[in-house]
This record gives sequence, structure tokens and C-alpha cells, in this order.
Amino acid sequence: MEEASLKIFQSQVLLPFSLSNRSMHAFLGPFSNPSKKKTHNDLLPEDGSTLPFVYSPTIDLSLFSDTAKMFRAFPPPKDKHIQWLERIEDSKQSIWKEAGIFDFVQLSKYDLNVFDPQMLLSAVFFWNRETRAFEFPCGFVCPTLLDIAAITGPKPLGDHYLPDTLEEEILMTETSIVWDKNTYSAFVSAHHGNEGTPVTDSEHIAFLLYWISACVFCTPSLQVPKYYYTLAQSLHLKKKICLSKLLLASFYNCLDEASKSLFRETGPRNLTGPLWLLQLWLNAIFEKKLKLLPLQASIRYNLEGARLTALTPKKKSVDCFSRYVQEILEFEEFSNDLAPFILADLAGPSWLIGNNQVGQISQEMVEIWMGFVSWDLIFTRMKQRDVRVYPYQPQIFARQFGLCQIRPTPLFPKDRIDSDVCVEDVDYDGFLKFILTPSTQLNLTPCSFLPAFLVSNCYLRWWCSYYTNKMFSFEDFSRKLTNSPFSLQGPKISGIYDNRNIISQFELYYRVCYRPENMFRTIFDATLSLTRMVQRNIRRNKVIDPQGQNTFAKFCPKDIPPLPNALFSLAKRLDYPPWVKTLDPSYEDNKNIPVKDRVTSTRCSVYDFPRDK
Repeated sequence: MEEASLKIFQSQVLLPFSLSNRSMHAFLGPFSNPSKKKTHNDLLPEDGSTLPFVYSPTIDLSLFSDTAKMFRAFPPPKDKHIQWLERIEDSKQSIWKEAGIFDFVQLSKYDLNVFDPQMLLSAVFFWNRETRAFEFPCGFVCPTLLDIAAITGPKPLGDHYLPDTLEEEILMTETSIVWDKNTYSAFVSAHHGNEGTPVTDSEHIAFLLYWISACVFCTPSLQVPKYYYTLAQSLHLKKKICLSKLLLASFYNCLDEASKSLFRETGPRNLTGPLWLLQLWLNAIFEKKLKLLPLQASIRYNLEGARLTALTPKKKSVDCFSRYVQEILEFEEFSNDLAPFILADLAGPSWLIGNNQVGQISQEMVEIWMGFVSWDLIFTRMKQRDVRVYPYQPQIFARQFGLCQIRPTPLFPKDRIDSDVCVEDVDYDGFLKFILTPSTQLNLTPCSFLPAFLVSNCYLRWWCSYYTNKMFSFEDFSRKLTNSPFSLQGPKISGIYDNRNIISQFELYYRVCYRPENMFRTIFDATLSLTRMVQRNIRRNKVIDPQGQNTFAKFCPKDIPPLPNALFSLAKRLDYPPWVKTLDPSYEDNKNIPVKDRVTSTRCSVYDFPRDK
């Protein structure tokens, strides 16, 4: 690629392309230089301690039985604050609209306190603390700023909220806020003004304090802390704070802490943070798969998050947990279910309806979509000593925007960004300039195209190199479980050999490496993975079809043509390591060759297989 063209591709968010049928689509950039050699993959997990809990060798489900203590920090029921909210709304809604939080506050009128603990736990099992994403079979997925906008309403615009950088323009001592009554119910009772009296600035700030603490960030103490005061008075003063980025950073942090707690010997306790956001996002991606329906289908909603609150399953049992894990494992291919907020029937917010597809961006929406799809640094926590900074890298989740996926480029490859910022004086502006240099600034040129979930070959190799050896079935997961009513553990019967798992693993791999226009290349690439799988199976003293042959065609996915018949022959008494030469395209010509002559040693090179000429 010419240097001038490469510079353009490395700075563009949208990279349009056309297929042979003349349909237009786009990749989510920037594009990284494929010729640049790298010693390691900057965006794939390298720390084994951050891998999802679902890969643990054993899982004791009895540690996750006390869900009441585990999720005690969910928002309080709406009837605890609905009257106060409506009183404040009557006189202060113009401030909320100017600050960009009107829709977000309206969400507190719905049942944010309702949750399904089994659904939440099943998702946390798949959370990777290094990539800040759920590790599904089809790739990494996670709520993005587009998802947060659809669910809660705020636009991805405004200033970063940085601790200790905003001044108290209204001093805390000049307000009538009562701090010795800081439990949620006591705080509401102490600051709810009498009907017929005007809403003072102090009462409005007190309400925003309660809303931020109880309904947004869900403090672990179930109290209204003082450290949210600066944020509350900034919203009261109509400051343009990007609340969606602050919420996403808090979401990352709470999922990190929840994932860590799963590994404790005593199990998780008091999981805090905006887990209500996780519940609503899971409702969205499971809505069609689980056929989630509201109790009253006739209600019209003005916000997608409000509609999703009515979909939270009410039945809570350990059987549901097994179902949710199984549904996650069935996300073998990326589908519309994982991109629910680019659909045409979005309930709201009003500014996003009709503007939720990146292929049809109006000029007024360019800045907003830049916020959705360009990388940034996001901060969490209100106190400087607790601050954490995370990279927002939507390039990992391109398909959730209806964009095609290329191998994602890291924002800052030299060092980890997500380190604690715990020094005496933090120059946040200098820190942002150090990371977000001119070379990392992106541009967005609007163009028309259709949404699609295609991926590049480079991305396939990137993902498969990481995930192939981690693939497992629901039966594999069930065998890990202890103290579980649906555990499949049991004594192994000697002499019984089962090749279902290895076939299932290879089928998953085959889905992503299949090239319909180049069968030889498909066979060549797939062999690399299948070689490791079969060798590992042999080392575990398992035998694949001792009768000598299996027709592979019946295991292939229905929507793609089958490979040529594959030989799963195995000579059981060879002295030097046995090996099955698989995926032999000349099977039809050599099918009369005796089984013993079809078995070769592991020294057989994959380059012996035919390549594309």
C-alpha cells in the first residue's frame, strides 16, 4: 500500500468497500499496517490471571447461592423517590435538558431495582479483565457508548469529569444539605420539600446527589456520600459533563471487581456499581433468543432503557443459570441479537431515533458518531486517590455498530493505560495529551452503506489464534461444576470413546476460517488447528472412532457446503506417536487404501497438503 494511502487509512474511522454484488459496507478503522512486524499482540490478553472465570478448572455453584447479599446495591424501588422526582421535574426539567440528563433521570421512574441474578452471574463468568469485554465464541462484545446512549439517553459529548478539577462554585457549607442523614430513605425524607413550596437550589442539588448515588453508580454503603457533591452541583449549573463516559468507566470497574470476586474462596459479596446497566443490556441481547416479553405489551416507551426494564425475567432459579450459559455459548456467529441498538424500531431517545445507523449519518450527527466510534480515555471514581483510567476502544466491537471488523489497532501499545492514577498532583490534561497525540486523532467522513457483520481474514487469524484452544461446549462447562443440580460429572466408563467435543470444537473453528472461493486454503488453515486438537486428544488416551472412518460432512454447519470426507482413522498400537492425517482431499481416489497405510506420524508437515495454485 502506498504511504499516502496508508496514512489516510490510519486516520479514518470509516473505511468503505464494495463486494462483488456491488453492495457497499464499511470497516471500522483505523487500519494498522499489516507489514509491520510485532512481537506480540497488543490487544489480546497476555495475563492469564485476567481470563474469564468460566475457564476455571472447577466451579462451586454453592458459593453463588446468596444472591440477596451479592446484589444488595441495586437501585432502590421507584416508589422510594418517585414523588420527589416528579416534584423536582416540574420546576427543574429545563436544567436537566440543558445538561443532557433529562432522559437519564426519567429512567429512574421504572423498575431499575428488578434484576435476574442468574443472568448477571452467567455474564460475569465470561468477563475478561484485560480486554474489558465479554468473551463470547464469536468474539469480544461489550456495551459501547452507543448502547449507553440508547439505554440511558446522554450523548457522548461534553467534558471529561476529572476529580479535583471542578471547583465548588456553590460551597457545600452554603447549602442546607443534611449529611448526618445519608442513608437513602433518610436522605429522601430529610430533603423532600413540602408540596406547594418552591424547589430551592439546595433541594435540587440534594436530589441530584441522591439520584447519582442510588440510581446511577449504586454506592456500596447504600448511602449518599459527599464526594458526589461536585458532580451534582456541576449538573445543577448546567455544566456539559460527559456522563455516559463516566458511566461506562464505572461499568468497567464494577465488572472488573465482580470478576475478581468470583475467584475468592468465599465467593462474591456485595457487588456494587451500575450492574443495572448490565441487566438492561443483557435483556436487549437475549430478548429474541429467550423470547423475553413485557407484562403489558401495550405500553409505549420514549427510551429504550425504559422498555428493557419490563423484560427482566421474574423467574429466578439455578436452572435459568444453566440456560443462560448455554445461550451465551451458542453465540458462535455474530448476529443482530448482539447489535440491538442499530435496528430501525428503536424506542428512544428521540435524538437517536433514525440516526442510529452509522451508514446514514447526517451532518448534525457527525460529532456524536465520532464520540461513539473513536477511541478515548475514560475515568472513574470521584476521589483522586481512587481514580482509574481506562481506554475506550470501540474498534474491538465494530460489528455492534453495524460495521465490518478488521484486526483492531490499540490506542496506546507501549504500556498499559489502565493503571492506577494515585499520585499527589495529577496533570490530567497533560496525561490526556500524552496518550491522545495528534497521531492518534481520527477523522470521520460520512458515507452511505449497509450494515454488515463481516470480518477480515486478518481478524480471523487474530481471533482464532487466541480463542481456538479455549473453545468448550456446555457439556464441558457442566463437568466443571460442583454442588450443582445440573452437573454432568460422573465416573468415566472405561472403553467408551466419544469424539463429539473435538468435532464440535473443529466445527466452531471451521465456521470462521471457511473460504468458499478457496477450498484448498480452507483445508490448509483448518488443519493447523485440528492437528493440535487431535494430538491433545490422543495424549489424553482418547480414541477417535476406532472403526477407522467418519463422514465429516454431517458435522458441517447447514449454511455452508461440507468439506470433502475426512478420515479419522487411528491405529491403536503404533509405537511412535500415532497421528491421523485429516482432511485428505484425495480421499475419493485413495479410499481403497488399507487403513494402516492412511496413518502417518506426527512428523507429517502441514505443508504436505495441497495449496491454492
